This record gives sequence, structure tokens and C-alpha cells, in this order.
Amino acid sequence: MSAAPSPLGLIAGGGPFPLKIAAAARAQGRPVFVVCVRDFCDPAPYTPYPHAIERVGAGGAMIRHMRAAGVREVVMAGRAKRPSLLSLMPDAWTAQALARIGPAAFRGDDTLLRAAARLLEEEGFRLLAPHQVLDEVLSDPGHLAGPVPDEVARGDIARGIAVLRALAPQDVGQACVVQQGLVLGVEAIEGTDALLARSGELRREGPGGVLVKLIKPQQDRRLDPPVIGPRTAENAAAAGLRGIAVEARETLITERAATLAACDAVGIFLTAIEPENFQP
Repeated sequence: MSAAPSPLGLIAGGGPFPLKIAAAARAQGRPVFVVCVRDFCDPAPYTPYPHAIERVGAGGAMIRHMRAAGVREVVMAGRAKRPSLLSLMPDAWTAQALARIGPAAFRGDDTLLRAAARLLEEEGFRLLAPHQVLDEVLSDPGHLAGPVPDEVARGDIARGIAVLRALAPQDVGQACVVQQGLVLGVEAIEGTDALLARSGELRREGPGGVLVKLIKPQQDRRLDPPVIGPRTAENAAAAGLRGIAVEARETLITERAATLAACDAVGIFLTAIEPENFQP
């Protein structure tokens, strides 16, 4: 008789995505223990799961909770703002960790997340990527929903690829909005929904723009992958965009059927691209 699987540890930030991971793990017959990160994660939807609520700086408490629950594998998911050193208020474990990794980890999202991953691994946990738990969230290259992008839209996609690839070494954003070759906005710390709202206020007359969402080439694929869902489609349409281009095999499409249906319903395209091979 095989042993029961160990609980999956889920460090949950904001938004619905971590809850999808928890539900998928449970559907696979795996217990889940959730650490809700205070001020980002709403703990109410996690009441069906064993969980704890801890602030960002309480790394030691998070680890103690997960060890007590028997967790050996961990997924980090959900929206969260990068804390400042002054606001962190670290517990003893986190203070010791900061002394090891230094303030350089706070200079970008990627460096901070990689430092957090390394610290978890040093404590004996194995870090998983969300797609290792969620099925069918990555797409092969191809047209997925809505009208086929025309020449203008493909030119905007190419421009978006060039902009994001140029900014990636500076650890800036996974997304931008381009309309008729003009960059209306680049995602910074505000997130994709805010980027779309801001870009909608800046849109020009004529053919609408495109949201381009790529992973940074240097990024750890287990940490903060680009994600879209039905709300992305709705917000893109509200911003006057004509479509969304995501990186094939890298961008997670949550609620896939609902996301594709939302694109069809609002009349925008969704296409999965290989940036290095894309031809406008």
C-alpha cells in the first residue's frame, strides 16, 4: 500500500490564482496547507483548507507552520507588492536570512523571489512551479481565440516583444501595451490590470492595441510566471484593445475554457507566440 502524499505547501498572495492551485491539488487527492500572506491574501476562501495567516516578514513562522503540517513541496503564487526593508519588520529567522542575502535582493522582483526560493530550499523544501500542479495551463504556439491578428496587430506584437526583451535585463515588467507601434504602457509594480486601465486612458483613434505578455528570459520559471485569465480578457476589451499575445509554453492561462470564451465573447484575439520566431 503506497504512502499518502505529503501536503502541498501553498504560500498565497492575492487574487484567485492560488486558490486554483489549492483546488487542483485537492482534486488530485493531495492535502494542502496554505500560508496566507497578510495584507495580500484574503483568507476567507481558504477556510476549507488547513491554513495560517502570516505577514511578509514572518518567514520563520511560515516555515514552522509548514514543517508542523508535514509539507515538503511548496508553490508560491498570487499577487503581492515587493516590501521595502523599512516595512518588512523581520522575525529572527528572516533577519538572519537578510543578513545572508543582503539588501541587493530588494533591487528587483526576480532577485527577491530567487532569494526567497533559495532560502526555502536551504530549509529542505522543494519548490514547484504552478504548472506542475495545475493541468493544461500552458499553451503551444498558435491562435487560441477570437479574430486572427491582422498586419497592424502583428506589428504591435513585434514591437511589444522588442520592448519587453530590451527591459528584461533591468527586471522590469512582463507585459506592455502597444497600439499602432506606440507603447501605451509597460507593466511595472502595479500589475497587468492596472496597466490595462492606464493604457485605456491613453488609447489613440484607429485600430486598437495589443497586450503582449512574456516571461523574462532570466526568470526562474517556478516564480511569478506571467498569468492571464478571464478578467484579463475583459479588462483588455474595456481598454479598447484588439487582442492579447502571450508567450507559448511560458504564460499560464487560468480557467482556460472560460478565458478563451471571454475572448470570443468580447471580440478580442488571444494568440500564443514564440518571441524568438515571431514574424510580423
